[in-house]
Amino acid sequence: MNRIFLALFATLPLLWSSDAQAVDSYRYLHVTIDTPWMIFVFLFFLVFAPMILSAILHLRNAMRRDREEDKAEAAADATGDSKHD
Repeated sequence: MNRIFLALFATLPLLWSSDAQAVDSYRYLHVTIDTPWMIFVFLFFLVFAPMILSAILHLRNAMRRDREEDKAEAAADATGDSKHD
């Protein structure tokens, strides 16, 4: 019974499609002068923006750790305790 439904589900899109739908979909794939700009915007938001955000977060995290280490060293120097000795 499941195979019948699977076969019906697989063949239904083939029966429903037509040449007119294929021709109509071509106009959405047509390359125009605006295509490179659209590709750039698409790539910027999906590729470049997360990379820039990652770089900013890495830099922020590195700067925060440096401040914490400097505070720990200053506290150790104030008490006369040294981790490096």
